Amino acid sequence: MQLKDKKVLVFGAGKSGISATRLLQKQGAYVILFDSNTNLNDKDFLDKFDINRNFRLVTGELSEEIITTLDLLVISPGIAIDHPEVLRIQAKNIPVWGEIELAYRFAKGKVIGITGTNGKTTTTTLVGEIMNTYFEEVYVVGNIGNPYTDIAMEATEQAVTVIELSSFQLETIHEFKPDISAILNITPDHLNRHHTMDNYIAMKENVAKNQTTSELCVLNYEDETLRSMAKRLKTKVLFFSSANKLVDGIYLEEDDIFYSVKGEKQLVCNVNELRILGKHSYENVMAAVGIAITMGVPMEFIHKAITNFQAVEHRIEYVETINGVTYYNDSKGTNPDASIKAVQAMKSPTLVIGGGYDKKIPFDDWIISFDGKVKYLVLLGQTRDQIAETARQHGFNNIIMVNSLRDAVKVCAEKAKAGDAVLLSPACASWGMFENYEERGRLFKEYVREML
Repeated sequence: MQLKDKKVLVFGAGKSGISATRLLQKQGAYVILFDSNTNLNDKDFLDKFDINRNFRLVTGELSEEIITTLDLLVISPGIAIDHPEVLRIQAKNIPVWGEIELAYRFAKGKVIGITGTNGKTTTTTLVGEIMNTYFEEVYVVGNIGNPYTDIAMEATEQAVTVIELSSFQLETIHEFKPDISAILNITPDHLNRHHTMDNYIAMKENVAKNQTTSELCVLNYEDETLRSMAKRLKTKVLFFSSANKLVDGIYLEEDDIFYSVKGEKQLVCNVNELRILGKHSYENVMAAVGIAITMGVPMEFIHKAITNFQAVEHRIEYVETINGVTYYNDSKGTNPDASIKAVQAMKSPTLVIGGGYDKKIPFDDWIISFDGKVKYLVLLGQTRDQIAETARQHGFNNIIMVNSLRDAVKVCAEKAKAGDAVLLSPACASWGMFENYEERGRLFKEYVREML
């Protein structure tokens, strides 16, 4: 679609919507930026884009008059495709794109798209670092916090763009087709938005839906859903495995990671060379290695990048050791499966801080994963009573209820003994108490360091 002189509604005035507006203006489109927040005014966007050119701000509600004049709707990831206003617009047969689709229509170069329930940010960051060792023009964008639309007009044919993709962003894929895609794992998440697991799985599969036999999808062999998905994908598939030796693929054998082609294996690294903890981290590394090899990066470059790589902020991030107690920030553990992996990565008796926004996901498997390792479960937020009830049903009774994250840190400091670990891994989203998981993690680190 040529966008010059088209009237485009951008739904959502956050970072994604602002970036989309900039790109649309560069393409000569007339932009209507819509947000339900009636406190916004044009001056709020003075330093974001040209408010005096091809632009109008609409807040509160959309009139039928506006809808009937639209050529395209671009929605931010936070806006669901079944939002009433979106459905009104779709009923007029107006195309609905997300920010990813919009950017893809104009960007050039190679594209790597990475999704999955957990590990997306770590893997995307690691792939970006590997690419930077070998290619001159590399962008790391998407759900990781940098809008794809910000760089879409800059990327040249030589560019390599690594995109972290959430299920929300994949709801609105039409022509988007990465050269290499990766789905790291699929476990229950965001069911408050997608309603069923089948819907959620379908959104993840969208990352590869337009790929052909000319492209590649990297999949986790240990994920039964992904093994099944591989049979219906049109693209080539490269598996990685943390539990099985693969004739073709990347796998973990004891402490070594190997890359195998027709049974001929090449050592990638020993996991003790890595600076990140846990089997889930090794899976992220294997996925990144598979992507890098396919991109033609020599093994010596890959080895250097993965052995220098450190955990991303808010993902089992070491904070401090105080009075012999080690504190870890895993605020990015926003669902039970992510928090299970964090608990499993701990090497010592652990006090876990959990609870937050309710995404309609059961917590049984998380509690079961404690397996004698967790000494106390300190709970806060909307889900604290639900988690406590689940814990008691599974025979775990060392539960402490608190009203704030600061109180949680204080209680853990009082209860922990030298040699213990304190792990913030909430198994829940941060909304309601915090702006996002980043704010939750930053505050946790701040409260811990106040004790120094």
